[in-house]
Amino acid sequence: MISDDTILNAASGLRDYTADNLAQMIRIPSLSGEEGPVIGAIEEMARSAGFDEVRVDGLGNLIARVGHGPRVLAIDAHIDTVDTGDLSQWDHDPFSGLIQDGHVYGRGSVDQEGGAASMITAGRILTEAGYDGEWSVYFTFTVMEEDCDGLCWNYLIEQEKLIPEFAVITEPTNLGLYRGHRGRMEIDVAFSGLSAHGSAPERGDNAIYHCSRAALGIEALNDRLAPDPFLGKGSVVVSRFRSSAPSLCAVADGADLHIDRRLTWGETKEVALGEVREIVSGLPSPPGGNAGKPAVSLTMYDKAGYTGTSYPQESYFPTWKIEEDHPLVKAGAATCTSLFKEEPKIDKWTFSTNGVAICGKHGIPTIGFGPGNEIYAHAPNERTPIDHLEKAAAFYALLPYILEEQL
Repeated sequence: MISDDTILNAASGLRDYTADNLAQMIRIPSLSGEEGPVIGAIEEMARSAGFDEVRVDGLGNLIARVGHGPRVLAIDAHIDTVDTGDLSQWDHDPFSGLIQDGHVYGRGSVDQEGGAASMITAGRILTEAGYDGEWSVYFTFTVMEEDCDGLCWNYLIEQEKLIPEFAVITEPTNLGLYRGHRGRMEIDVAFSGLSAHGSAPERGDNAIYHCSRAALGIEALNDRLAPDPFLGKGSVVVSRFRSSAPSLCAVADGADLHIDRRLTWGETKEVALGEVREIVSGLPSPPGGNAGKPAVSLTMYDKAGYTGTSYPQESYFPTWKIEEDHPLVKAGAATCTSLFKEEPKIDKWTFSTNGVAICGKHGIPTIGFGPGNEIYAHAPNERTPIDHLEKAAAFYALLPYILEEQL
């Protein structure tokens, strides 16, 4: 087995290389569905680093492999980002890729091209070390996660038949070791009303009022949700309220809510939909006909990626966790202890990741270890410490050896 010092020295020697690769990624805007140019840049990096196989699948995910072993380990980073938001809140150009004061700055540095840059370095370390162990290590640079987390991995598993024994998510963990997070789903609730002139509202049935009562019911539901000892409490919030009317001098004949529902352990889409249906069914009955009768539905995602391929799915992203004594968690902890001489903080993400598909839907044991602090995800002045990039690269490079030794 390769020594810890050898990997640490290699990661340290490639410190600037890792930061420069991340800066290059940041300089290429890569919103969901528009990742082609950054995938092209990462493909060039992977080929230059000497990966044994580099290819792009039909959805646009980049797959880079090191090793030829019979067992499959996947290490994943999504390389799409959210938009910048209000530019006045940024101290620097979000796409500058500025390297300063021990950090790399810019949109995607934390969420989550930092993980991708460390993966490139880890692959180079393994390649230059001549890794020939029992694992085929697949580094996946995946697309469209910000729009529809897990879709990319549903495609990899269901269409590409890339089915790893274990997986590592490189979303930001502040160099902690994560073993799960809440799931989520997106629900629409639509009300129809009856329009009338605004001067005589009693002649109509205002869909806004029905929708508002439903929104207040959703607010009350959030307070009733029960916690899980590890993942914490589920949550529900109305994230959009829209209405329609023939004019601004008319009673609204339509209104709808969009609901963001976070699911803790034991909460399923059936449970969550049932809760919302119970709320709307308990509202006062509208006068006459179908006016005001609500429709509750799970949304669908059906957007084509940059390759032109779409892979429709429900906007339901299952909760997942693995136990703290799981062999993969133990191997991840041993990797941290061996490299950094201290035990990692074992925790969970607040937000959602591709783990909803890998572990939540497909049951593949998954852990998380990534550079950067998640508080900077989707925030202005996003930045990642170069020290984190270096340590993450060492972790990804050593983990296959630790797995081989322990399992």
